[in-house]
Amino acid sequence: MTMHMSVLASGSTGNAIYVETEDHAFLVDAGLSGKQMELLFQQIGRSMKNLSGLLVTHEHSDHIKGLGIVARRYGLPVYANEKTWNAMEPLIGKIDSEQKFIFPMESVKSFGSLDIESFGVSHDAAEPMFYVFHQNGKKIVIMTDTGYVSDRMKGTIGSADAYVFESNHDVGMLRMCHYPWNIKRRILSDVGHVSNEDAAIAMSDVVGDNTKRIYLAHLSKDNNMKDLARMSVTQTLQERGYVVGEQFELHDTDAKVPTELYAI
Repeated sequence: MTMHMSVLASGSTGNAIYVETEDHAFLVDAGLSGKQMELLFQQIGRSMKNLSGLLVTHEHSDHIKGLGIVARRYGLPVYANEKTWNAMEPLIGKIDSEQKFIFPMESVKSFGSLDIESFGVSHDAAEPMFYVFHQNGKKIVIMTDTGYVSDRMKGTIGSADAYVFESNHDVGMLRMCHYPWNIKRRILSDVGHVSNEDAAIAMSDVVGDNTKRIYLAHLSKDNNMKDLARMSVTQTLQERGYVVGEQFELHDTDAKVPTELYAI
């Protein structure tokens, strides 16, 4: 059995990630308009009609902008923890009760041979959490929107075959940018976003022999660049003894263009 994945969109303007097995297909977040979501699915040769459900990480608009529209249009089950449901319900419009499912933090839901594990992160939302997909010994980790990566989180996400890993900002660019200081302070805080360097340090603690691909995700459009993120992460990983490009590959993500479907 094979899992496939695509980072449909990633960045401060909208986030959506697709994971499928032979029997199930899930969308993690729907942070773009319904029309944009449909176009992204067309680009990877898939249809939202075949989704098994929507998994929500937290209630910020760049993760739920199209959630209500997509859920209603396709009659999809929506999974989120209780605090996230309470926070996002006023923002997504009416969802039928039979489409609402509670997915508690630090728990596992099974869909045939696929197990989906939720874990908490440190971000300024009601109860933010991300997901690990497990099937037949293979493992996909999705983790963005966290101010730091704790030892508890590292224990959950270690030795995955593929990672979607936040590499949000370059600290120097952020300090020099036009943002008000309170916004800069929030991004740099423990409930903000991890920098390129901090992301790489965390990666160096969790990658394993099975790790083949890391997607650098949720790049700030004002305070990062793809080339800079890749260079910074590569340099830090190599300082810690990893050979990027041989042991595993780093891949870009984009706010508007999906990554190719990758088989795991």
